[in-house]
Amino acid sequence: MSTAKITISIDQSLLKRVDRLVKSRHFPNRSQAIQAALHEKVNRIDKTRLGHECAKLDVTIEQSLAEEGLELEVSQWPEY
Repeated sequence: MSTAKITISIDQSLLKRVDRLVKSRHFPNRSQAIQAALHEKVNRIDKTRLGHECAKLDVTIEQSLAEEGLELEVSQWPEY
């Protein structure tokens, strides 16, 4: 994966916390610490968005779509 250099402004107290994580070897450097945090946040937003979209679905309609054509196929299923 290719990377791009960017410049950001960050609160001094937050930067000190990031530096402590780097110093305690949770991350090899500031860049990877910030990249990991952004990755985690973006993934969380994506999951939340999926949850919101799923909540918009009508359960009855989704159930009928899932079962569509199933009644016709049941008669063709082998006996057990």
